[in-house]
Amino acid sequence: MLRIEKLMKRDLISVRSDETAFGASLLMRVLNVGSVFVKEQDTIIGIVTESDIVKKVVSMSRIPEHTPVTRVMSAPVIGIGRDRPVFEAADMMQLHGTRHLAVTQENEIVGVLSVRDMLHPVAVDDL
Repeated sequence: MLRIEKLMKRDLISVRSDETAFGASLLMRVLNVGSVFVKEQDTIIGIVTESDIVKKVVSMSRIPEHTPVTRVMSAPVIGIGRDRPVFEAADMMQLHGTRHLAVTQENEIVGVLSVRDMLHPVAVDDL
């Protein structure tokens, strides 16, 4: 059974809660990622995705440079244990209407899993 830890991204990319949607989208473009966590001090309080930027900023004619990420982020962050099977992640994404899940270990976020990650092939030896 394929587990989430085999597909998740371990790099936790985040922006501060006082960042703008423009700054978050620029970081996503530069790092070629589809989401960034939003942190307040050392605590993750939300997640901003490409979809959030399109649906909550661009399509609403908001000015990205003046729109705080806290206004467009999804919160609370939906999490799933790193040892859970991938099919559970797919079910959870569908249930919550999200394309990104925080991956947790002992109640700490240790990675992120996206729909795109689940589409990447995995070597048979890794299963």
